[in-house]
Amino acid sequence: MNDTNHNPTSLLPLLDRDESILRFNQRVLDWARRADVPLLERLRYLCIVSSNLDEFFEVRAELHLNASRHGKHEGNYSPASHVRISERAHALVEEQYQLYNEQLLPAFASSGIHILSHSERNAAQQQWVKAYFHNHVKPLLTPVGLDPAHPFPQVANKSLNFIVRLSGKDAFGRENEIAIVKVPRVLPRVIRLPDQAAGKKILFVSLSSVIRSHLSDLFPGREVGQFSQFRVTRHSDLALDAEDVQNLRTALRQGLQHRHYGAAVRLEVSAGCSGFLSDFLLKQFDLPAQALYRVHGPVNLVRLSQLIDLIDRPKLLFVPYRARFPAQLVGRESVFERLRKHGDVLFHQPFESFDGVLSFLSEAVHDPTVLAIKQTIYRTGTDSAMMDLLTEAVRRGIEVTVVVELKARFDEEANINWAEKLERIGAQVVYGVVGLKTHAKMMLISRREGAHIRRYVHLSTGNYNPNTAKLYTDISHLSADSVLTAEVESVFGLLASQNRPQRLQQLWVAPFHLQRRLLEKIEQLTQAAQAGRDARLVAKMNALTDEELVRALMVAGHAGVKIDLIVRGACILPAQVPGFTDNIRVRSVVGRFLEHSRVFYFRCGQDESLYLSSADWMNRNMLRRVELAWPVNDPVLRQRVIDECLVAYLHDSANAWSLQADGHYIDLAQHTAQPLLSAQEALMVRHQHKV
Repeated sequence: MNDTNHNPTSLLPLLDRDESILRFNQRVLDWARRADVPLLERLRYLCIVSSNLDEFFEVRAELHLNASRHGKHEGNYSPASHVRISERAHALVEEQYQLYNEQLLPAFASSGIHILSHSERNAAQQQWVKAYFHNHVKPLLTPVGLDPAHPFPQVANKSLNFIVRLSGKDAFGRENEIAIVKVPRVLPRVIRLPDQAAGKKILFVSLSSVIRSHLSDLFPGREVGQFSQFRVTRHSDLALDAEDVQNLRTALRQGLQHRHYGAAVRLEVSAGCSGFLSDFLLKQFDLPAQALYRVHGPVNLVRLSQLIDLIDRPKLLFVPYRARFPAQLVGRESVFERLRKHGDVLFHQPFESFDGVLSFLSEAVHDPTVLAIKQTIYRTGTDSAMMDLLTEAVRRGIEVTVVVELKARFDEEANINWAEKLERIGAQVVYGVVGLKTHAKMMLISRREGAHIRRYVHLSTGNYNPNTAKLYTDISHLSADSVLTAEVESVFGLLASQNRPQRLQQLWVAPFHLQRRLLEKIEQLTQAAQAGRDARLVAKMNALTDEELVRALMVAGHAGVKIDLIVRGACILPAQVPGFTDNIRVRSVVGRFLEHSRVFYFRCGQDESLYLSSADWMNRNMLRRVELAWPVNDPVLRQRVIDECLVAYLHDSANAWSLQADGHYIDLAQHTAQPLLSAQEALMVRHQHKV
């Protein structure tokens, strides 16, 4: 390996990861601004940004906050980093609400859709809202007046609440002036007014507006003075000590009970919240002033996504895209026969349907010669056709082994429930390795064929989730290659027995050697470029934050390797810095579908190789997860991946952003006079279902 200390790029500071995450969300927010995007989809993107910000604070904010509290500088975390991240987050939230109030609400009004505040409701509407409050809302509310016997209540993560300042005395003659009203999650956040009250318009009221209009009804005999909505975000990343965990499933169940009440990291209040009330809340949650977010609208903006399902206006949504069944699987022969006779199959989701995966598994479940099915489960959702098929396989006597990753962030409960269900019916359930997440996506079918057992494998860059498979771009790869399937069998053995796998020829497996193999590939290109040979690297991933890989890329680029990186989200590599990273270009594509596939291409002269992977180039993926990367050896399929996943995105000018040396991104659509090209639209046309 090259010693980066003897290369000038070692002196170049890397970009800040958390700032890069926030910049990504600004690119998502751009879709909510675009007039060419249907109105309800613009609202969806706005809500996606809110959801992303929630997760950012739940997972990333605590270390900055603690560094600020204790005046410490540890790694990338310091009081200055907290100020910097807070300023950027505040600016992003301000942009969100400005967009919501100044663009989306007027656009909804122009379409005859209104979210009415109390002052905008006529007498009949006010009467309906009052009846709704008393019949459906008030019975579920329990205001808590604060006094020594009633301390500040536990407020759940991201829940809607009200704080009220009262005058007068309570029933016992005391002047306890602060009360808290917790709003149950079961209540809908957006309520549609009956059609007779709306006329030709579609009218809604927000739950927060309904409660705000009737706060006085909750405190008879008292006068409501100052009040505000509020919402607290808490640190929610589950951490388990591997040495102390005896039963991972039980430990996670216990951890989930406490997740809603972790340390507070952000406080959202209404823009008009008084200083008295906001200071009171900050003190209760032990938060500094930078953690306070005053918002001009509903504090739970993400819950406005409910509006999308309440409005039956197809023209306000994207034209539905119907993915075709994978072309390589179309025909009368079975999937197994197809793989034996004609070689590997590859399909590109969501442009081709996830039904190809379900068809593969369904055929295995109903094939009397299939002896065993092994599969990893990371995110399947709560209602999964795939899990039903695995259940049917057990019922039919097939040996089913499922590696369930219980620590899939924010999907822990669903995965625990699936694990328990599968165990009850007799499946062998393995929980991976304590201390590591099993993020690899693989399914192995063992089938008796004559006197032999033959294996078939499905590998994927994405999850076994039929719902997200319609929204995320991913590559599915089916193969009967004897070497590849034997190596996948070895990895399953690793997860079940924790024995070190045999020496692998095709698979790169984290945490054992995935990072090392990538570094070796980059080093080979670096040496080739130094020798004057043509060297090329193109990689597509969701995030690039592993410092060792980033430094290696910078050395390679400085040596003359031509590098293009397609990184959807966070990227800490400073591209296009004159004299340092001139040969490295980084672009982010944000489109209708979430870019999720991981593709790594290496070329030295005429020799090329291409790998698909479940792993992003992040330290956690390299060293703290079980991940796979595998080659696409078939030259036709390899070229297809190059064309569809790399070349198409390198030519995208409609939805691509280019990373600049200082860390900010420019919208390429604003910097071209040529007709705009969209990779996703081109792929939709190429693969669309023919009626």
